[in-house]
Amino acid sequence: MSSGDGGREEAGDPAGGALPCVLLVEDDDGDALLVTELLADAEIDVELRRAVSVSQAAAEVATGTVDCLLVDLGLPDAAGLTAVQRLRHVGARHAASPALVVLTGHSGVDLGVEAVAAGADDYLVKGEVGPDLLGRSLRYALQRRRSAEQERALYRGRVRAAETARLEKALLPTPLVDDEAVSVLVGYLPGGEGLLGGDFFDTVETPDGRVLSVIGDVAGHGPDEAALGATLRTAWRTLVLTGTPPEAIFPALETVLHTERARPEIFVTLCQVTVQADRSAVEICLAGHLAPMLLTGTDGTPGCEVLAPVERGRALGVPVPGGWTSQRLELEGPFAVVTYTDGLVEASLAADESSAPGRGGRRRAALRVGVAGLADLVRDEVERGGLGGVVERVLRRVRRLHGGPLADDAAMLVVGWTGSEDVPGERSAMLADSVEWPDES
Repeated sequence: MSSGDGGREEAGDPAGGALPCVLLVEDDDGDALLVTELLADAEIDVELRRAVSVSQAAAEVATGTVDCLLVDLGLPDAAGLTAVQRLRHVGARHAASPALVVLTGHSGVDLGVEAVAAGADDYLVKGEVGPDLLGRSLRYALQRRRSAEQERALYRGRVRAAETARLEKALLPTPLVDDEAVSVLVGYLPGGEGLLGGDFFDTVETPDGRVLSVIGDVAGHGPDEAALGATLRTAWRTLVLTGTPPEAIFPALETVLHTERARPEIFVTLCQVTVQADRSAVEICLAGHLAPMLLTGTDGTPGCEVLAPVERGRALGVPVPGGWTSQRLELEGPFAVVTYTDGLVEASLAADESSAPGRGGRRRAALRVGVAGLADLVRDEVERGGLGGVVERVLRRVRRLHGGPLADDAAMLVVGWTGSEDVPGERSAMLADSVEWPDES
């Protein structure tokens, strides 16, 4: 049946070239020989196996290698439709449930209808079936099985896409900032598998005119971390909108983390920036997070300084003593605060990249972008194209330096002030696929 002679038809190709596996569940040796001869005459290429009981067949189905069952209804451990019901129950526990065709000596329209209602794809009577009918029934059953699998896969894909879209909306929120002179630029780049991770960010202007922003990183990456990041972002926005003082936000978020995290070892790093209402100062509070950068002179002669934190603070969820202290910076004129997650600075320099500022085009596979390198990139991109779109340009540069999709997800948030209410700020938001995002020359 699997000789592959010219003129023979393959029933299907479910496993990348392997023949479909048909399991004959039949305890009578004579009937089993008859079925073997019918399949040979039907000129259908399948791998035929045999089980003599439902229990033995169930064990075969559990391996996930069976594509179709040919089931007799007079088996020693299951009488009548019980065999169909039991085998359907076993198949339902696996991703690919096999097709099932009843082949029995019992005739009768009512029994056939009941068999199909119990889960059979077809009902054949041994004394009335010939090679052509048996072959056609198997082909149709296998095709229906493949079609059902494709429909399930399509449905699962749509569900995943919808869930991802909801997570993306939670991770890439619309800034609540009315002051048009305030710039808010955000970007998120998932890691190498294209899956969302635990990086999150948000920006909110309070009724008194202050602008608060946060960027955070949940330890690990995957759907659980992404969901936790979305929860913490929502909690942060709620705390800000309800008037919680900035110094009380981190303790409240840690309480949320303790109740929502799946495991006690999960922790979160945060950087919160508060731009004062008169735009003369910013306050920075870190919870184990990387220190932000300060862009000044963003009108064409930018300077980019990595801030030296007075107190970095401990990460949320880490059971060690210590709290969080804000650092205040007095500022004049236009400025922008650049916050980011460690996925950017931990990207390795995997290839000779002459466009990396300060690197001299040297091949240094062991090097990482690093905080200083990222500051060079930010400064270089602002000098080249201004503040508008700088987040996307920097993410592209880092990805190109890395030589492909990043190992970890990466986020960047830039919040700044133009220096005058007559000069509108820059606004942009992007979420890109690290796998499919094309490189620019």
